Amino acid sequence: MPSIALLRGVYRPFICRSVRLLSVSYGDPNSLSSKVKKFVDEKAALCKPASIHICDGSEKEAQMLADLMIEKGTWKKLDKYENCYLARTDPRDVARVESKTLICSERKEDAIPRAAPGVEGTLGKWEDPTRMEHVLKDRFAGCMEGRTMYVMPFSMGPVGSPLSKIGIQLTDSPYTVSSMRVMTRMGSNVAEALGDGDFVKCMHSVGYPLKDGRADVPWPCNPDQTIITHFPQNNEIISFGSGYGGNSLLGKKCFALRLGSIMARNEGWLAEHMLILGITNPAGVKKYVAAAFPSACGKTNLAMMRPSLPGWKVECVGDDIAWMRFDENGVLRAINPENGFFGVAPGTSYATNPQAMETIKKNTVFTNVAETSDGGVFWEGLEDEVDLEGVSVTSWLGEENWTKESGKPSAHPNSRFCTPSGQCPVIDPAWEDPAGVPISAILFGGRRPTAVPLVMESLGWNHGVYLGAAMRSEATAAAEHGGKVIMHDPFAMRPFFGYNFGDYLDHWLSFGKKKGLQLPQIFHVNWFRKEGGKFVWPGFGENSRVLEWIFERTDGVDNMQNSPVGLIPKPGAINTEGIEPLDMEALFYIDRSEWLEECDAIERYFSEQLPGDLPAEIQDELENLRERLNNQYGKSRTASA
Repeated sequence: MPSIALLRGVYRPFICRSVRLLSVSYGDPNSLSSKVKKFVDEKAALCKPASIHICDGSEKEAQMLADLMIEKGTWKKLDKYENCYLARTDPRDVARVESKTLICSERKEDAIPRAAPGVEGTLGKWEDPTRMEHVLKDRFAGCMEGRTMYVMPFSMGPVGSPLSKIGIQLTDSPYTVSSMRVMTRMGSNVAEALGDGDFVKCMHSVGYPLKDGRADVPWPCNPDQTIITHFPQNNEIISFGSGYGGNSLLGKKCFALRLGSIMARNEGWLAEHMLILGITNPAGVKKYVAAAFPSACGKTNLAMMRPSLPGWKVECVGDDIAWMRFDENGVLRAINPENGFFGVAPGTSYATNPQAMETIKKNTVFTNVAETSDGGVFWEGLEDEVDLEGVSVTSWLGEENWTKESGKPSAHPNSRFCTPSGQCPVIDPAWEDPAGVPISAILFGGRRPTAVPLVMESLGWNHGVYLGAAMRSEATAAAEHGGKVIMHDPFAMRPFFGYNFGDYLDHWLSFGKKKGLQLPQIFHVNWFRKEGGKFVWPGFGENSRVLEWIFERTDGVDNMQNSPVGLIPKPGAINTEGIEPLDMEALFYIDRSEWLEECDAIERYFSEQLPGDLPAEIQDELENLRERLNNQYGKSRTASA
């Protein structure tokens, strides 16, 4: 096997402290540029892997890694489906860990706003980069002993697109390699496209070296030492101790959003936690919409929606992340930088998202779902669709003969499916268009059981930015927070800001000041309003009725009326033909006292979290909202649609 010396471009052996020659067990070192070789060499010297595997993204490689993980017990083949596997993690390694996710910029104020005295900031965490470099050096020293270091060239976005970016991730986790192969464009073609260019450096280890006779385990991790760090000045991401999700798939939130948002600010574009969908009306006219919802709030369901309205069609460009840039004609164009779906399993079913269910029938890795004895999968939400007669269920914790009477969920609330985008039945024909798709509307939304109407349009660009800044939603299982508490989640980006939220708002506001831009209209939606503890709106495919109204608004149709909180549909403007009678007043009423309390909550949040960084335009929008509410002359409700 070729010596790691070849990675340096010189012909002398690289000797580790253990005085063993480090070998390349797979792949061609000469496929890597001198910059990549230097990166690999430096990290190999620190981590001391037993061998190097240079990923090519081939089917042969994918099968080899699958066989390896089956042998180790990391994966189990699911015989009921085509090329599908089940992984169970360590119960301590199940979600993003926001409390241990850090931005290590040179100046603290570049990373996070300065919170009010005595207030804990919730808009990111900062650490001094010099101190963190010492911490990471200690943790990574020898962390890959007995393991293979995998070298992954990957592209966020279609290879060669002017909107795409390339990264190199090093990891000791074959699970991460297999997942990144699905979630990104990964392999030799990316290394070739990179040439000798710059790249985002991504370093990951599960933090479980095999030394001193230590035996391996099916899911190695080091939860007590987990840390996820970002160094914007070096375009570098370093993650240690977790093998799961966004903690290890560094192209996802770490690159695409945290570092991506910094690149976007510096280069004049937007990196956002948004789905992208195409919607076509019965006349064949198509528009594209980007929408920001917090994790587990229906992004994937909306992106793959099967419209209930006859003649309408929805196609999916992406379900999680959007990179958007105004082109030379002033049109906002978006790409999905990812190549797969990393969807939340519980709640996904043929009733809620039939397109996702069809997508995951093959070439899918399921993590922390339950397993059926006939080689299938199960989770909460499938009770009416999976026949368990004569079939036993093993929970995500490995508990055999699980039943709901146990009082425990069969699948972890944040269990996932990782599946290729290209096999989605409603994938948009332009989903890999290197130029991106033109965005006509931007939606914000979240889970709000009270106050917020079904849909409202902003009164202008600045008001639309305010709607994103003021977003609140019930917490989700995608992070370590527990329980259903209403949390502030501006732009659905609260866990993902790569830089100061105040500067982020300034960046959004700046587009409203530029001439020649065709700014998308901005809307806010809320599928989750309740009356008497029950959802008022049926949701899912019926959400196409709201998209129809938004579609018409982007054409300038006069189907709206004023309200203090924004433009809402005129009575009868939402097409309800063919569905059970709905309490439309309950969906659209604006309670003055409730909204004044909302204003108080938003003002308190701004004054506590970014008292010195909030742009004046956002404060003005809040004051304007309060003034409009106070001008209702004491009315408790506005006219309803």
